[in-house]
Amino acid sequence: MSALAQQQQLLLSALLAWPAGDAIKNIAANAQDTRARGLKVYQANGHALAQSALQSAYPVVAQLIGDESFADLARALWHAEPPTRGDVASWGEGLAVFLQTSAQLQDEAYLADVARVEWALHQCSGAPDAQPDLTTLALLTTQEPEQLQLRLSPGCAVVRSAWPVASIVGAHLEGNPSLQEAGAQLRRSEAQLTIIWRAGLRPRARLALAGEADVLCALLADVSLAQALNAGPELDFGQWLPLAVQTGLVMGACKMDIPPEQA
Repeated sequence: MSALAQQQQLLLSALLAWPAGDAIKNIAANAQDTRARGLKVYQANGHALAQSALQSAYPVVAQLIGDESFADLARALWHAEPPTRGDVASWGEGLAVFLQTSAQLQDEAYLADVARVEWALHQCSGAPDAQPDLTTLALLTTQEPEQLQLRLSPGCAVVRSAWPVASIVGAHLEGNPSLQEAGAQLRRSEAQLTIIWRAGLRPRARLALAGEADVLCALLADVSLAQALNAGPELDFGQWLPLAVQTGLVMGACKMDIPPEQA
């Protein structure tokens, strides 16, 4: 390996090494002092970038643990799971597992599921656009449910949690419910199912209706409408569909693709 290649490898390793002190000693042994000082600048910039990117994706987690702790969290994740792509906005998916396995945050077990909801919202915002075609809902009056599927909003997802994470995220991002109510639900350890979807260009999250999460999970698995409704019999489909269409959760209907051997 050439001297330049060795220095480049040391620089990359040092930028991502943790703790930082070891990185500085490592590169200082192979470079001039000015380069070691320059490494500190690169690391500081990397940490600032990590905090900014993570805070953009996880604003509620940042509010819950405070700026200083969140900055430490961003640095730790940056070194534990460095980005593998040039777009740093796509980095940070591993935060939920990182929180879940953090010894320091075991008393705040709900944080991991808050992060899961926030990452689903983040992913939803970047999902490919799709145009609604509500005229296709007329198929519901002419075709059997076994022959139909519903088209869902881009980025639609369901997060199941033993904690009231729909309320926690809603309280911090929308003011609904209140922070006091969400706190009371947290103290009662209320389990919640959260629906994530995009209304137009705006990612949304809310508490699932009875049976709704099971129906949506089935629809996301590309089963027929009949199979999806069987998965969540508690859902009042007649009342749910107008709400789902109005809020952009359902964007239309289509006939199922049936293999020729099953036709």
